[in-house]
Amino acid sequence: MQQKSDGLPSATGMGTVTLKVGRIAAMTEYYQAGLGLELLAESAGGVDLGRQDMPLIRLEPAAGLRLPSQGEAGLFHTALLFEDRSDLAATVLSAAQAPAGSFVGSADHLVSEAFYFADPEGNGIELYFDKPRETWEWKGSGAGRSVVMDNIALPARSYLDEYLTEQAVAGQTQAAAGVGHVHLQVGDVQAAEAFYVGVLGFERTAGWHNQALFVSAGGYHHHMAMNVWNSRGAGPRKDTLGLGEVLIHVPAADEVDALAARLAAAGISRHSTGAELRFEDPWKNRIRVRTDASGEGIAQRR
Repeated sequence: MQQKSDGLPSATGMGTVTLKVGRIAAMTEYYQAGLGLELLAESAGGVDLGRQDMPLIRLEPAAGLRLPSQGEAGLFHTALLFEDRSDLAATVLSAAQAPAGSFVGSADHLVSEAFYFADPEGNGIELYFDKPRETWEWKGSGAGRSVVMDNIALPARSYLDEYLTEQAVAGQTQAAAGVGHVHLQVGDVQAAEAFYVGVLGFERTAGWHNQALFVSAGGYHHHMAMNVWNSRGAGPRKDTLGLGEVLIHVPAADEVDALAARLAAAGISRHSTGAELRFEDPWKNRIRVRTDASGEGIAQRR
């Protein structure tokens, strides 16, 4: 897909997702034992967990805050992408066996195979594998071009029987993984498109009956998504547990500057240090865009 000149570059990728948590020890244990993430750094300000020295999830202690209600804007899920099906299967197994979390469901989306969980504080998690890009089907052209996705039954037990290997289980924490996309709950899909496509510069890649929007850079099926399935009409977020920040990587400082100019033209408050830019979407979901030429994830490499 050709990237529009005023949009995000094709090498855009998703970075660390920060969660504000009430029970830091229990949540750290879940992400280590349940998702096979390694503890990369720990301080009074939080813990960083990831794979192969790449931080994927940051947990920040916020014990005085309440859990968000189902109908509030915020995080729908953080989606961790795996390079092969056996690595995905190993983490699906450990997540299913973790007593503190819960299995939510699974689906073949035509472009990917996905398994859904919730962590001990209700934050959504997707674990997925991308099918080869040459098998993805696109319809339409120009601004109306969209990727074909669906929800087809994907039985978890059959998947594990076919793809789980002893080698993948033994090497789980050493296998590569990345934040493939981040899916948000918002109050209005049209307002989300105006912000994430019109201002940030993502491309619209799919929609779902005016209930969901999928956007990406560089022809990926989606780096971010927004839906109103639980949250239609939701206003700006209160300070609650749950999503703290979404990090987006771009390859060069001039891309940060260009985005800062688009935000300024749209009258959106922002803070820039030159190498990174911080701002909020219309629902006060906090976004950080940072220069990181090495930040390309699995989604960009495949």
